[in-house]
Amino acid sequence: MFASHPKGLIVLFFTEMWERFSYYGMRGILLLFMTAAVESGGYGYDAETGAAIYGLYTALVYLLALPGGWIADRLIGKQAAVFYGGVIIAAGHFSMAVPFKSTFFLGLILIVIGTGLLKPNVSAIVGDLYPEKGARRDAGFSIFYMGINIGAFLGPLICGWLGEGIDWHLGFSAAGFGMLLGLVQYKAGIKHFDGAGTLQGVSDSEIAKSKQILIASLSSFGTLVLVLAGLQTWGVINLNLQYIAQITGFIILAIAMAYFAYVLIFGGLNGQEKKRIVVIFFLFIGAALFWSGFEQAGSSMNLFAERLTNRVMFGWEAPASWLQSVNPLFIIIFAPLIGSLWVWLDNREPSIPTKFAMGLLLLGAGFFVLAWGATYTDPNGAGVSPAWLIVTYFLHTVGELCLSPVGLSSITKLSPKHLVGQMMGIWFMGAALGNLIAGLVAGKFETMPLPDLFTTVFLISAVSGLLFLLFSKLIQKLIGDIKSETEPVTG
Repeated sequence: MFASHPKGLIVLFFTEMWERFSYYGMRGILLLFMTAAVESGGYGYDAETGAAIYGLYTALVYLLALPGGWIADRLIGKQAAVFYGGVIIAAGHFSMAVPFKSTFFLGLILIVIGTGLLKPNVSAIVGDLYPEKGARRDAGFSIFYMGINIGAFLGPLICGWLGEGIDWHLGFSAAGFGMLLGLVQYKAGIKHFDGAGTLQGVSDSEIAKSKQILIASLSSFGTLVLVLAGLQTWGVINLNLQYIAQITGFIILAIAMAYFAYVLIFGGLNGQEKKRIVVIFFLFIGAALFWSGFEQAGSSMNLFAERLTNRVMFGWEAPASWLQSVNPLFIIIFAPLIGSLWVWLDNREPSIPTKFAMGLLLLGAGFFVLAWGATYTDPNGAGVSPAWLIVTYFLHTVGELCLSPVGLSSITKLSPKHLVGQMMGIWFMGAALGNLIAGLVAGKFETMPLPDLFTTVFLISAVSGLLFLLFSKLIQKLIGDIKSETEPVTG
């Protein structure tokens, strides 16, 4: 599998595998823990409150990818950003392992910061390993994406078994040990990158200026937080979690649009580069729409598994979080097949916007199945068959394989060389917006009829996919003939 690829891909494969083990392992039990009864060790939150916290957390995890990419591009390089990010993530998981609310929320904050540093830059280093922009790079990203999902498969199984079956905080601790394993092998294998991911083309004066900008930004943000906290304490304003989540969504969208406008107007780009920045904006919107449905796996679909699904096997009830492993299991099986298909098709493969359309349409099909299954649910019954969720996860998996690894690879292809890290951050901002919307939608789990809830998501996904399909030729025209281009070798 790795024979025709750079050795550095193996290192990044396992780094991301263990980081995703920690992330998805903890995520699989996060909302279940917050909504569990106090008597069973949880916090006893209702679905709306728990889902708002969940949505804000998962959104911020991806939102900080933009400053994380900026810090790597301007200050420390991608290699260092990945390592420091992993250290902070591990500290966050171990903080959550301590059974106090203060350490729980401190842990969430640390994971948000660490993932913001690690997530965009580990993907960007994969792109740096391939000077060419053709099918071999796409295949490399598909292999890398399979590593993500091996971790995502194992994480809920181990953390879910420990968390739901023994003690919630043991599950959080296991996630921390997973991240530590990833850090050890990353540090041992960093020599195989051949210079990929190091800080290049940035002068000492530019680094000094970037440090000043970072310090000023952190100071301004800290001041804003303190002012808002003071106003809230004194009763001048009254912010609740749902309102904060909604406002955060508008802020994310506004930041993204402002950033795209800034790059187009003041980025010093040529005509072709500007066209591709416009394409990245469309991909950002498509990704946000896709993740707003897909990422309900950890929220509304997780609650569906816990409360309305029959999980009894041979007289033993499986943890609800184990169904979180179905999607990555399908990806482990099908990712090599899809990656090989793109290589085999070569010039006949579907265009980038067509693949996005396929992903959104398959996402919609999955929610159509789930809406159908929801009509048979009975809160007082034994629960519906897990087959409804499994079929939904299958359709979502195929859709994900059409959209996500292709999207990751496309960002590294379409971005100007000096903006790859930041544009990767923009890609993850789309995931942030999608995750936040997914959390807000999950908040309706206890107040809106589930068939109506899932049907609404189905309609939005299907219409979005049809629009991408309708405008696919126009978007592809903006991209141009990218396969014939090469980049200078890094290092």
